[in-house]
Amino acid sequence: MLSSRFSKFAIKTVIRNNVRPSSAAATLSSFSSNHLSLSAIKNDSVNNSRSYFTHPTNRCFMPVKEIEVPTMGDSITEGTIVDLPVAPGDFVNEDDVVVVVETDKVSVDIRATESGQIVEIMGEIDDVVEVGSMLYRIDTDAEGGESTAAPAAAKEEPVKEETTSEPAAAVEEAPSTPPPAAAAPAPPTEKAKPPPPPTPAAATPPAFVGARTEKRSKMSRMRQRVAVRLKDAQNTAAMLTTFQECDMGNLMELRSKYKEAFQAKHGVKLGFMSAFVQASTAALQEVPAVNAYIDDDAQEIVYRDYCDVSVAVASPAGLVVPVLRNTETMSFADVERTIGMFGQKAKDGSLTLDDMAGGTFTISNGGVFGSLMGTPILNPPQSAILGMHATKMRAVVNDKGDVVARPMMYLALTYDHRLIDGREGVTFLKSIKEKIEDPARLLLDL
Repeated sequence: MLSSRFSKFAIKTVIRNNVRPSSAAATLSSFSSNHLSLSAIKNDSVNNSRSYFTHPTNRCFMPVKEIEVPTMGDSITEGTIVDLPVAPGDFVNEDDVVVVVETDKVSVDIRATESGQIVEIMGEIDDVVEVGSMLYRIDTDAEGGESTAAPAAAKEEPVKEETTSEPAAAVEEAPSTPPPAAAAPAPPTEKAKPPPPPTPAAATPPAFVGARTEKRSKMSRMRQRVAVRLKDAQNTAAMLTTFQECDMGNLMELRSKYKEAFQAKHGVKLGFMSAFVQASTAALQEVPAVNAYIDDDAQEIVYRDYCDVSVAVASPAGLVVPVLRNTETMSFADVERTIGMFGQKAKDGSLTLDDMAGGTFTISNGGVFGSLMGTPILNPPQSAILGMHATKMRAVVNDKGDVVARPMMYLALTYDHRLIDGREGVTFLKSIKEKIEDPARLLLDL
């Protein structure tokens, strides 16, 4: 005997697929034998593209799709579930976020490819999921979204009618029935009623009140990966740091003179980072070893004929390093525009893995936080990183022997001494210093 549950499903299947009468009998009989054949319910005249899966016991076709963990980057093989905006039984529309997975570099929103009802989510928060594994199942035939939205609209309409009907009645009664004389003083009495005194807010206790307490928080996957990479850089590379002090006076005068005209023409503000990117790119072309890296597996040095400069940017989730690609072909405006775009994406949390993949050289600007001097750590497999610091007025001796106050910045270059010799490292940093102190060198390619 065919249960009522499967009878209803068989009839719905026949109606939904517009099965011809000749095929309908075969369809219903196949349900009664509990072996439904897809060819029995396929309509010859209507092309139904709905996907089904076969139950291992009943072999009935259900409109449920199984969604896998998508590819999130060439080097990303797994991620951690950090948020579940929906739960099994919830209805989602197309492009709604179902699961948020955090990888080593960025958080990825996994969205619904089409509307439907979530049947099952294969995981909970803090579970590790691998790329290609089953993530959730969705019933694409469910119509819960429309049925739940309709009652809500129906409930709102009577309320609006009631609120609009009361003023209308008042308007109709106004000309026929004059207001009593005693009712006039009532509104002023209500207006004159003093408001209750505000309740004073409870004083917020200070962060430290002498209690010897502590709390723990789980390290994010990104923070764990950063920790591993920084330690690997220390254990692998022979890092050495060299310093230069740079007079920022001429660059500051150039920026002050042309910043308004620059913004009017290019639609972006002129900052100092574009000059350092351009100076670093020119120096990378002058000293190719700084733009190279060591392939430890093949025991080879790989020299690159392009310059991809990574710029360290602070985001709410941590330090991210988006990449400016082919900076040798970029202008000052291109650099400023791209950095501004990456800065906004970092604030919004919309940076992708492609935005941060690669890079041949890194610039880190700790000066925006007031750092006077520091030794940056390499970003493997890169062989060098430039550290910018705060600009401070200091007493220096000029070419005439006079002691004058100048805006000075300390520059630091950390490089892998296995590949870059001291002469090349110092020459590279000195070239950047000279181009920043005299920006005309960038124009004349000196």
